[in-house]
Amino acid sequence: MSVHQIKEAFTQLGHYLLSDDEQLLSLVNASHHYNAWFTADQVGKAVRALGTMLNGRDIEQWIDGAYAGRTQSGKAKVVGLVLAGNIPLVGFHDILTVLASGHIASVKLSSQDKHLTPHILSRLVDFYPAFAKRIVYVDRLKDFDAVIATGSNNTSRYFEYYFKSVPHIIRGNRNSIAVLDGTETTEDFVALGHDIFDYFGLGCRNVSKLLVPEGYDFVPFFEAIEEPFKGMINHHKYANNYDYNKSIYLVNGAKHLDNGFLLLKRDEGMASPLAALFFDEYKDRTDAEAKLTLISGQIQCVVANAELSIDSQVVGFGCSQSPRLWDYADGIDTFAFLLSI
Repeated sequence: MSVHQIKEAFTQLGHYLLSDDEQLLSLVNASHHYNAWFTADQVGKAVRALGTMLNGRDIEQWIDGAYAGRTQSGKAKVVGLVLAGNIPLVGFHDILTVLASGHIASVKLSSQDKHLTPHILSRLVDFYPAFAKRIVYVDRLKDFDAVIATGSNNTSRYFEYYFKSVPHIIRGNRNSIAVLDGTETTEDFVALGHDIFDYFGLGCRNVSKLLVPEGYDFVPFFEAIEEPFKGMINHHKYANNYDYNKSIYLVNGAKHLDNGFLLLKRDEGMASPLAALFFDEYKDRTDAEAKLTLISGQIQCVVANAELSIDSQVVGFGCSQSPRLWDYADGIDTFAFLLSI
């Protein structure tokens, strides 16, 4: 396969995803019929984020960087992909990476997200017909040479056992965390609101916890996110989760803050319930970095304005759901893995 043609096809796909194509918009608007979490606004956000990711400059840098000093090992291998369905198009990057590495993508779509991905891939085939023989949809993985599977911590243990005899990448639950230092502006808080609320907080790159200085004043945070995000409570499934978790906190006498659409609770845990946000305090930057290092295996990315001496990926406020092509899930270089099999 021609690497140049792959780059061109990916670039054309990026342009398409940022266009006003009627069929694409129709699918975006219809997504909520199949998954109540996939509102037109949220699905459209995911489509635009993918389109922005697939810009010519980044595609060139990503593919050239991956192949630098490496070559594909032998003939094309069949790579089984078990896609998650927690947020729209969440497994699309894996598919692109399999295709860019010259392999065959055997795709098991999530039942929660099985309409938009095939349409977008059909357009990719239009841009580069050679992909038609490299994309296969299956109900059950079989006859594969390698696997990339994403699921919960429980399903990941099953995946580890089931796929132990082939090269694999297995992903479980991770969450993202934001580090505040008291210098945040209203604009910072609004941007952070997107890190928290985009896709209703269901993604691994969504912020589920705040790390704040001791005695932090949350009033400016609540004031800043009130107007832009109070509409979250109008989504019935989000509201149900808010009501349920609020009831649990009240019944248990758990100390928490509540602004009418978000519950804020001090907790050592990383994965907060939907419609809730955990926080913990730190004494100084060294203490903050130590806390982050301790839970690094649970972190997808860290949102912060400051430079931090940690191994986890650090992004600015509002950027957690806008990864670049080389921002690999769990910090595992998928491209390098695929070129090695």
